[in-house]
Amino acid sequence: MKFLKLIRYQNLLMLAFMQVLFRYAFLKLQNIPLALADWQYGLLILSTVLIAAAGYVINNIMDVASDNINKPKDVVIGKGITETAAYNIYITLNITGVAIGCYLSNVIMRPSFAVLFILIATLLYFYATALKQIMVVGNIVVALLLASSVVIIGVFDLFPATNSENQAQMASFFSILTDYALFAFMINLIREIIKDIEDVDGDYNQGMNTLPIAIGNRRAAIVALGLAIFSFILLLLYCNKYFVENGLFFVTFYAFAFVLAPLLYFIVKIYSAKSKKDFHHLSTVLKLILLFGILSIAVITFNIHYNA
Repeated sequence: MKFLKLIRYQNLLMLAFMQVLFRYAFLKLQNIPLALADWQYGLLILSTVLIAAAGYVINNIMDVASDNINKPKDVVIGKGITETAAYNIYITLNITGVAIGCYLSNVIMRPSFAVLFILIATLLYFYATALKQIMVVGNIVVALLLASSVVIIGVFDLFPATNSENQAQMASFFSILTDYALFAFMINLIREIIKDIEDVDGDYNQGMNTLPIAIGNRRAAIVALGLAIFSFILLLLYCNKYFVENGLFFVTFYAFAFVLAPLLYFIVKIYSAKSKKDFHHLSTVLKLILLFGILSIAVITFNIHYNA
């Protein structure tokens, strides 16, 4: 159980579920060729999960002091798992994840794509050791890394199977993945700011320079509010252009009920949020928005087939 807490298995399960969903509730149901066999796609998921798990481990190692203040019950290092053991776990997870990525890059005959896995693992290390202490930069890096887990599906499953005959069709599917990656980026960026507000005491004691430390909790919340309003408007426009105008009313209702309405709730509640408990609640709301947003790909697929 200590190990599962160390790698934050709930987040890893959500990551794996997201990648399974995009392939088997979307791409597999389209009449398009895919580059990876099912077991190879499973390896892609495994590689992504292992590298992400390594990122959580190194983050936990570096955050022991601040977590003892912010989340004392969640601290694992030194309470069941030694720091040395944690480093060994980190190295093992990273090497295995990157090795699988290298193998898959050769499978699709794009060996240079292995750099993606090395880059992600490196970014996660530098995030934990340095970047997270830099105002906003750390937030952007984490949001980008989550978005990359969506884009990488297209890179490994769509791009290698693209040819002159299906280029336009494959580009449209890649574009959809990119749209979801942008959605994941925006929601996670907002959530990272909220988490920084929630953890401001421990971060301050560790000498970090997060957004709430630099400009104060209230102003940081206003930044998150601005990003949320911007995201809300973009999602409204997106729903109108791609769902309403194409008669996809099931997914339109779903988007309003499970993505836009909760986001509007977040916008309203953040204005009055003050306590650590308030911001923790808002962080959970954003996590649910992200989950339901990703689930919408299955609803879109169902709606298209229903209308056909």
